[in-house]
Amino acid sequence: MTTVATLSPTLVENLGRCRAPASEACTLPPECYHDAAIHQLERDAIFRRGWVGVGRHDRWATAGQFVAVDIGEVPVVVLRDAEGDLQAFANTCRHRGAQIMVGEGECTKLRCPFHFWTYGLDGRLLGAPSMHETADFDRAEHGLISFPVAERFGFVFVSLESDPTPIDEWLGDFGVPHAPWPLATLVTGRRREFTVDCNWKAFAEVFNEYYHLPYVHPTSIDDTYHAPDPPEPATGAYATQFGTTSGTGGLLEEDQHLALPLIETLGGRNAEGVRYSWLFPNLMIAAGVEGMWMYEVYPDGPDRSRCAQVVCFPAETTQLPDFAERAEHYYERFDVAVAEDIPMLEQQHAGLRSPFADQGRFSAGLEPSVAAFANWYATRLLEA
Repeated sequence: MTTVATLSPTLVENLGRCRAPASEACTLPPECYHDAAIHQLERDAIFRRGWVGVGRHDRWATAGQFVAVDIGEVPVVVLRDAEGDLQAFANTCRHRGAQIMVGEGECTKLRCPFHFWTYGLDGRLLGAPSMHETADFDRAEHGLISFPVAERFGFVFVSLESDPTPIDEWLGDFGVPHAPWPLATLVTGRRREFTVDCNWKAFAEVFNEYYHLPYVHPTSIDDTYHAPDPPEPATGAYATQFGTTSGTGGLLEEDQHLALPLIETLGGRNAEGVRYSWLFPNLMIAAGVEGMWMYEVYPDGPDRSRCAQVVCFPAETTQLPDFAERAEHYYERFDVAVAEDIPMLEQQHAGLRSPFADQGRFSAGLEPSVAAFANWYATRLLEA
């Protein structure tokens, strides 16, 4: 059964209104932000198909580093194997289904705590205690189920499909507008995880629009940002918009004198602003003049988001004697901004749950990336 067959005619019609340029499109129907049935549909159409971002490459800096993640309500463990390659496996023991790994860390093997079935970093079943009396038991047939995993531009992606769209086709021409930034080699200065009581899409949207800046951030970052450029056309599962800034977008207005060095590869207008981009569905990045900050967002049901804030810099910047002290001012700026966003997001979520909430319209110049995502999201649900 297709996703379209499970959508009501009204919802199909309303999603259709999202499939237009920003100046003509409607926002996503409010029920897409809170309805449990739609949450299950998007789980299948958005998170169990295509590619989902799971973080930066240096979460897995060395062999044996692992991270347990949830993708579309599927427990997954991502790790770097002994050869240095990334692997992704269903985080489910092939014996009786227990989750094998929890959290993140380093390991030489994956061992289920329930009955000590043990797997190699390549997913092979290495040990299964007390199975010698089981007829025709072959360890080679009971390795972990693997998933496609890819690393591009320093980001790691996992797909739950056995034969997904090739990752380079999925990303399309993402590398073209981002070419001036050395995204692949930036290193993480800090990763901070938290939850927000709002739908995951709303959290992602606020990072990708300028409209709210004077109203939600009037004294912290609004004066830093100028009116953004028109959005560039994007081929692939992403949207992007560039805008110039007064100083750096990575610092509060009173801390601009503490800016870290400019990324050496930047020049012209790229050295005067921030490129905000959304890698659909769940990675939002800001490529600035001295580094990059980004958010990962994962749904925890329709009413809560699991989020990670990641701040990255060139490796040479992190070697400066005063880097740690100066970087703290960047972390403060991001913490202040998200602390201002969260109450508004939770208030928005309460409003979206009202039976009287309805679709709205976009500010074409200030919310084009949000409109592009609504178009992409509606298309994924309607054509699944």
